[in-house]
Order: sequence, then C-alpha cells, then structure tokens
Amino acid sequence: MSLAMELFLIDAIGPFFRGHNRMRVNWSKIPFMHLLDAGPGDWILIENELRNLARQVSAQGYNAVTLDDLAHLAPHPLHEPEVAERIHFLRGKFAGFFDMLHGEFGLRVYLTTDVLPMTPAVAAAIADNPVELETYYVGLVRGILDDFPQLAGLILRIGESDGNDVQDPIRTRLHLRNAGEANRLLRALLPEFERHGKDLIFRTWTVGAHRIGDLIWHRGTLEKTLEGLDSPNLIVSMKHGESDFFRYLPLNRAFFRVKQRKLLELQARREYEGSGEYPSFIGWDCERFAQELSQAENLVGISVWCQTGGWHRFRRRAYLESGGRDIWIRLNTEAAITVFRHGKPADSAVESLLGTERAFAALELLDHADTVIRELLYIRDFALQKLFFRRVRIPPLLHVYWDSLFINHGVRKVMRIFVSDPEAALSGGEAAAALFPRMISLAREAGLPTDDIEHMDDFFHLVLLARRYYFLPFDESVAERIHAGKAAYKLRWPKEKRQRYRIKVSFEPFPMTRRTLAMAATLLLRRKRGYRWVDRVFTLYLSGIVFRALRPRDPAAMPKFLRKSAMGVDVLFK
Repeated sequence: MSLAMELFLIDAIGPFFRGHNRMRVNWSKIPFMHLLDAGPGDWILIENELRNLARQVSAQGYNAVTLDDLAHLAPHPLHEPEVAERIHFLRGKFAGFFDMLHGEFGLRVYLTTDVLPMTPAVAAAIADNPVELETYYVGLVRGILDDFPQLAGLILRIGESDGNDVQDPIRTRLHLRNAGEANRLLRALLPEFERHGKDLIFRTWTVGAHRIGDLIWHRGTLEKTLEGLDSPNLIVSMKHGESDFFRYLPLNRAFFRVKQRKLLELQARREYEGSGEYPSFIGWDCERFAQELSQAENLVGISVWCQTGGWHRFRRRAYLESGGRDIWIRLNTEAAITVFRHGKPADSAVESLLGTERAFAALELLDHADTVIRELLYIRDFALQKLFFRRVRIPPLLHVYWDSLFINHGVRKVMRIFVSDPEAALSGGEAAAALFPRMISLAREAGLPTDDIEHMDDFFHLVLLARRYYFLPFDESVAERIHAGKAAYKLRWPKEKRQRYRIKVSFEPFPMTRRTLAMAATLLLRRKRGYRWVDRVFTLYLSGIVFRALRPRDPAAMPKFLRKSAMGVDVLFK
C-alpha cells in the first residue's frame, strides 16, 4: 500500500563509533568523548565511511539523514575555553559532512538536540531560572540555523537526556516538566524555523520523568503540548507503540488524533532483540502499520533508526560491516523503505536485497525467526497485557533487556503473578526452540550467516532454560542446567567476540513473598491509561518521596544495571 509521504529519514551516526572499544557502548548518540582521541587519519576514515553509508541509503530510497547533535556544534559566550575550542573544531568537521551529504547525495540533513544542553559554567551562570534557560536555548537554536544553512531542520527530544555513563562536560538534562512548558518552548522556537524555512521535528518519546513523562501515550498531555501549534514547519515524530521499540504493542492511536504533520519512528537495529546479531525482521509489522495508517491524515514520512539505541556490547554498524555482517539490519531498512515509499510487500524487499534464488529460503528463515522471537524471547501471556507504572507503559519484555538475560528469583515471582497459563508459555517456547535446526539449514541454503543462527540457538536455549525455571517447580537440577548452559555459552561465544549476551544468574531468595508482591503490583500497576485515585495520591506523588527516602546513600549499594544504564531508575520517580 502506497502512502503519500515525502520524508524518508535514517540515522547516519555509525561511522562515528569507529574504534570505540568500550566493552559496553552507549548507542544513544555519537560518542563525542571518544572522538577526542581521533587524529587526522581517523577523521578521513569517518568521512569515507559516512560517504559510503550515504551512497547506500540514498540508493535504497532514503532522502534524509540524522546526525548528532546541537550541543556539540552550538557555541555560547559562557562556555569554558576548552569546550569552546572543541566546539569550534567540531563545527568545521561537521560543516564538511553536511556539505558532502547534501551536495553529493542530495540528502536532507537533520541535527538532533535534547532539551537542554549545559556545561558546568553555563549551569553556574544561569542556575534554574526558567526564562533565562529558555532564552539561552532559543539562542543556541537560532545560531545553529543561522550558521548551517545546509541543515533541513532539527529533531527535538524533550523526554530523555544523556545517560549516567556520559562523562562529557557538555551534558544534557531534563528541563521541561509539564505540557504547558513544552508548549511555550515550541511557540518560542517555531518562529525561528519559519524564518529559516526549516523543519522542527518534535519527538514525543519520554522515559516517564515529571508530568510531561506520559507524553507518548496520554491524550491530554499531548493535546496540551500541541495546542495552538499549526505551523507548517512543525512535524510530530512518534514511535509506533506507547513504549519503546518492542513487539506486541498496538499502533499508537495518537497517529489518528494529532492533526499536525507526523513521522512514524521505526527501528531497524532492534536494540531489545539482538541489535543486528540475529534476524529480527520488521517487514511484516511495517505492512500492518502502513495498512492502519492509510486512515491517518498528514503522515509525511518515516524515521528509521538503524544504529541508534540501547546500552549493549553488540558492535555491528549498519552499512559498514564487511562480509555482509549487517544483513539483518539491512533487511529491515530495505523492508521499511519498500513498504512505505514504494508501496510494495515486505517480501519483495528480501528478494530485492538477496535475489530471487536466495529469497525463498530467506523468507522461511525470517518467518521462523519471527516465531522464535515472539514465542520464546517474549512471553506472550505477559507481553499482551497492558500495564502502566506511574507515567510509563511497562515494556512487554522484562527478563531480557538490551544485552542481559535475567534469571533470578525476583523475575520468577513476577512472571508467576502475571502469566496465567504457564503450561502454554512452556509449550510455546519449546515448540519455537525446535525450529532452530531448520533455521540453520535455511541460512546455509540462502547464503546467510549460519554462525548468527547458531549463536541465536545457543542464547535462546538459555532463554528456554530460564522459562523452565520461571514456571516449573524448582529443584537443584534446574539450577545445575542453567549454570552449565551459561558456562557452555560463554565458552563458545567469548566476550572478545563482542556478540555475547550477559547472563545474570542468581538463585538467592527474593525477600518479598509472592502474595505481598501481588498486592504491591495491584497497588502500583494499573491496566488502563487513565490515573486512578491511588495513583494520584500515592503512585505519582508519595512513591517518589518514599523512593528518595529509602534510596541508599551510597550509590554503589544499588545494582549497577539500575544506576548506570541509561538515565538510571531514579528518573522514573521524578
């Protein structure tokens, strides 16, 4: 089905991760601190890779790319001397990249920006004065639009900031706390974009912080944020579901309520489903989205994230891998553009990329992989439930997150509370796992990386062991099989290969009884979008006070996963 779209956007940050050898990488934006060590030769290689990427995406049919970010290209008189010097250097480099992308390939270039970027000197001078902070930020935006006419616009993210692992003196922080503040900032910014003839792409993604934290799914918050904003230069960008890029989420109904121009966000390098290490095809979901969105007005395009997203050790860079090691990502970017720009079925994208002879076996492989992911990576019974905590929709995948599989007593108790038919969960997982011998054979037949399917098989064997632990009566043999499976997995897929999951195993008893946990879930979680009285009194207000009061004074006392990944668990209670 063909939709009347004009903007086909894809991120282009992969080249900037060259040589970034940290064991676990923050893929949320360009690692600017890593670039401090880049020499002249490194910058030449980055430019060459960026040109290579641009050549490929433009040939596929994408007509725009995103790069990061305003904070590292916008000078300000308050900046520290070393920061000012670094920004000056990066401005020269990125101006050349903008010229190349637009001049050589005709690509529209969009720059990302969080609200709001700060340095210690800026923070000390402005403090928390909202009027001065807004004036400061509008000035940064004005300067970028003035200085870089090559840009087609900016992509504005207000609901997430730099992760706790970022050590850059230029850091972003959450600034907007409610819909009124967001609306006021957009009103202040839009005249700048109208004067320059550029797009302001406003993302509704949030991580649940402050009253604006439910923007992605709450109808009232979204309406208040966009109230009175009818500028032709505004585009509203939304993920396809009411949470992050997960399966099982229905299409966000805001696509049918928002009247402004809209972008659909998709993810080709699936950050929760292997990040390109094994097949996780989105083509058939794209077909479903396109069918539903044929009834939506003012849908102007898609925004495909092919590199951006997640904190994990997986290393594959879209369009830049030798030997076709990025094939699972490429199949997704090809499917997205095939469905939404060319109006063709997703299957034809596989044939276009692999050829007719290989496509038949490849499609069967992708179909089986889709079954394995839906029935074994996810626990269907849990994934189909609509659950909210405070201002976020609970992800349909909890026990596997980024590059970590959690096998512990706490997860076991939670799953036993929410999964009403454990026998079906076990039988569905067992049936899905039985598909792997056929999948390995199909990979060989299609000329696709068989070792990727073998790795997928080994990891999903551990996922299946975890499911048995979750739902079968416990005995020591279960723990022994899990420990043996983990050891075998680590031996075959050593961490030096940079494609291994972290298997987090603990059989220590969870301190809360199942009954108490179920009561807490009833109090804290709800199954409808709207807030209950208990949410307004306790979950949204008092729970934050309780969390801050009980939080350990020593940050190291909290699990590393909760305090180091992304913005940390604290953000949920703001």
